[in-house]
Amino acid sequence: MSVSLEPLKLRIACIVPTYNGRNDLVRLLDSLEHQTASFDLFVVDSSSKDGTQELVSARVRNVVTIPSSQFNHGGTRQLMVSQNPNYDVYVFLTQDAYLEDSRAIERLVEPFSNERVGAVCGRQLPHHDATPLAQHARFFNYPERSKVKSLADAPALGIKTPFMSNSFSAYRGKALLEVGGFPDHVILSEDMFVAARMLLNNWKVAYAGGACCRHSHNYTLAEEFCRYFDQGVFHAREAWIRQNFGGAGGEGLRYVKSELKFLGVSRLYLWPSAIVRNACKLLAYKLGQKEQQLSIGLKKKLGMYKGYWNSPFAEKN
Repeated sequence: MSVSLEPLKLRIACIVPTYNGRNDLVRLLDSLEHQTASFDLFVVDSSSKDGTQELVSARVRNVVTIPSSQFNHGGTRQLMVSQNPNYDVYVFLTQDAYLEDSRAIERLVEPFSNERVGAVCGRQLPHHDATPLAQHARFFNYPERSKVKSLADAPALGIKTPFMSNSFSAYRGKALLEVGGFPDHVILSEDMFVAARMLLNNWKVAYAGGACCRHSHNYTLAEEFCRYFDQGVFHAREAWIRQNFGGAGGEGLRYVKSELKFLGVSRLYLWPSAIVRNACKLLAYKLGQKEQQLSIGLKKKLGMYKGYWNSPFAEKN
């Protein structure tokens, strides 16, 4: 049953980090203007050079600019939360996403009617120009059916229990504060980090299948390799997540089977590419897990977020 925003009376902050994404950002801002939900919009820009700053200055009231060298996936988001306290809910979007319909944010925050829900992940549909492999990635990870998860679901759902994506998600301010906010020491997946902390603190995490945005990536093989290397780094350094929720091994095999089924016989010509890509992702992930044996220089070459290795967090204590 749909829950209207009026009884919830939520104060919502919508936060969008930006960097050299002017063309994408136009779509997102247009979609935000037509939302039924009421919220305050905040943009934090990492000193863009492509006209993004001029765009947000013209269209957004609350804009913060930081040096690009200071951007941090978790730290920058937490900066905006700390600077704008007392909101009930913090919605996060990335500049390359946009909302599918006018009720997207309204539907995203509906699960907060359950007072134990600490975070909500929305559904991501592939962009209209997404490749078949990019399409499948979204259909696999973001099904239509909604779900509310607790720590008790970990034996059945494994690593999917704390699954979250800050391309379109929302966090209860109280729960976020209780778990210490977004971490500034992780290379990526600050969203999963927070969701896992919430689950271990007896909060619940919801997936809102009716709250839809468009977001996908047509990654090259090299880009995908780099992304999964960083994922390996994250899971190696945050081993407590796998210890509490399980690893990604079984999920990876299920993904490969699902992908080949999605491609089907009619796109048999894409099977070799899919198999090679999945093998490269596994290799990259395993390398990331062994990152302590690699030099900083090599990790910069292998990873997507190269600036991380210049940060104080590069050397794990």
